[in-house]
Amino acid sequence: MVIGTIADTLTRSVENITGTLSETFFEPTLRLGVTGLSRAGKTVFITSLVANLMDRARMPQLVAESENRILSAFLQPQPDDTLPRFDYETHLAALTARQPHWPDSTRAVSELRLSLRIRPAGLLAGLQGPRTLHLDIVDYPGEWLLDLSLLDKSYADWSRDMLDRLALRPDGPETRTLLEGEDTKQDLDETRARLLSDAYTASLHTARNAGFSDCSPGRFLLPGELEGSPVLTFAPLPPVDSAPRRSLYREFERRFDSYKSRVVKPFFRDHFSRIDRQIVLVDALGAIHAGPRAMEDLRRTLADILTAFRPGTNAFLTSLFMGKRVEKILFAATKADHLHHLQHGKLTAIMEALTREARDRARFAGANTQAMSLAALRATTEQVIQHHGSELPCVRGTLLETGKQAAFYPGALPEDPSHLLGTARDGAEKWLDQDYSVMNFAPAPLVLKPGEGPPHIRLDRAAQFLIGDRL
Repeated sequence: MVIGTIADTLTRSVENITGTLSETFFEPTLRLGVTGLSRAGKTVFITSLVANLMDRARMPQLVAESENRILSAFLQPQPDDTLPRFDYETHLAALTARQPHWPDSTRAVSELRLSLRIRPAGLLAGLQGPRTLHLDIVDYPGEWLLDLSLLDKSYADWSRDMLDRLALRPDGPETRTLLEGEDTKQDLDETRARLLSDAYTASLHTARNAGFSDCSPGRFLLPGELEGSPVLTFAPLPPVDSAPRRSLYREFERRFDSYKSRVVKPFFRDHFSRIDRQIVLVDALGAIHAGPRAMEDLRRTLADILTAFRPGTNAFLTSLFMGKRVEKILFAATKADHLHHLQHGKLTAIMEALTREARDRARFAGANTQAMSLAALRATTEQVIQHHGSELPCVRGTLLETGKQAAFYPGALPEDPSHLLGTARDGAEKWLDQDYSVMNFAPAPLVLKPGEGPPHIRLDRAAQFLIGDRL
């Protein structure tokens, strides 16, 4: 086991060195990881980003484009033959159809390579020919990202944490009562184990639908080929001392450790540890709508996410001998088009406050981080409505459920984010002085001129932060 691990590590080190030398002296490659918590819009983000990098008329904040140095962008076969290709063409067709609809959500890891032909900048630009940058975009479910924080936790620690969180979630107290009432020192009974695991999985689905963020283990929600396997048949149990062998507690503990070693670690080794830049998409508006407890859960989740990253600067020798580290991390509040632009600054401030702890950790380790609000695809228009003698800044769009046009005012976000975060930290069940609403809008029909990508809000600024320095 140990010899196999050492051999595997040495093999991957050689692969990293070979890849780094190739990228440094030939055509460089930048790996961009895209993930997000539930319903944050990863698929739409990647589709719109690629479309707007290929047709860049709506990307004025991307400096290389404003300087007319991006000569062309084209899709190439992805370098990893073992990964599914991100189905860009199908997703773009869904968004640009006569009756557009949102594409299917991310359920597994996928990849796409976009190659950019760039004219150099600076004093020596006239002496150098165009160069090529390969942008490898790696899409993976946010639920799997949350699993990386399990690597540093024991089964007892994870159980305590999740049982505490169940007490504050819809249907959670009933599930917690069921788990805490189990005689965990009795011999394992597979039928009973499945019942407990199914009950816990159902509570995770309920929590996610209610706007909560930390629903780990993530493969319980997206099991794929592992569905029904013992590695996904466990649940948190109250920690006990000296549980006998073959007992329910010892078996769940063993399966938890197996989940980390056989599911989480391979994902980190094969995909996550090779990422250069990362964007984490967050449906902050959905959490605000769900209430203070969901908001506090989101804050804690974002803080935990940074334990999964290896932030730092990818100096040449560092990347050769210590493996790659994430240089830049962008935390983005999505669905900014659900708010009038007058409230975008407030949403960005809330996102900055939510990620303050996470961003401070990353900056201390040498990574560059930023928070912003954006909409990868703008689905609404703005409208001001007179209401009881005052003006309400609204957005208008097509309601997803009914297909009808409607103007919508979600409520006024506070000027000071601590008014939300303080209430959430205090454990309040409801917001004290304001109700916040969220509407689900369908994508608007698009009429794109030649050279134009889909309409967006601040996607060009996000691209500038993530890849602008390499252009």
